[in-house]
Amino acid sequence: MKRFLPWIIVAAVVFIGYFWIKGINNTAVALNENIRESWGNVETSYQRRNDLIGNLVNTVKGAAEFEKGTLTAVIEARSKATSTTIDPTNISPEQLAEFSKAQSGVSSALSRLLVTVERYPDLKANANFLKLQDELASTENQILTARTRFNEAVKPYNNHVLTFPNSIFAGMFGFKEKAYFAAVEGADKPVEVQF
Repeated sequence: MKRFLPWIIVAAVVFIGYFWIKGINNTAVALNENIRESWGNVETSYQRRNDLIGNLVNTVKGAAEFEKGTLTAVIEARSKATSTTIDPTNISPEQLAEFSKAQSGVSSALSRLLVTVERYPDLKANANFLKLQDELASTENQILTARTRFNEAVKPYNNHVLTFPNSIFAGMFGFKEKAYFAAVEGADKPVEVQF
């Protein structure tokens, strides 16, 4: 029995090591999938807003002799925002900054559109326009919620892959730190609305 003891100890160490490393990898995979799902929810919320913008623009266009510059700015911002894509498996701070900048352009153009609409009392009373305006407000809340949940999914993943000794094995398996969704530059300043 004594001659098998070293082999039993080696086998036990290998067995324990295998399941420990497997646990590190499988946990990282599961947390990474949570991030991908959360990012999909962020994109879905932004897509909903982009879909609503088309309806809003058509409603406004049909109800008022509208300022073409503002309308064009909304359409261009929407187009730019939909062309910016991110791979959720490799989210970097630079990609998130670019995505945020594009979405900020949409928000800014929408704000100008809604401020300009104030000059058209018939349009403000239009039931379709009011419904779309409410839908946009609801969608902005969904976007905020989706972005918050994305950041909540990133935190446990980063904690898992950055803590020692997990960081050694996570790096070997190709798992690296993910970026958080941050506010766009200048978001800390109050918005100035002029009529």
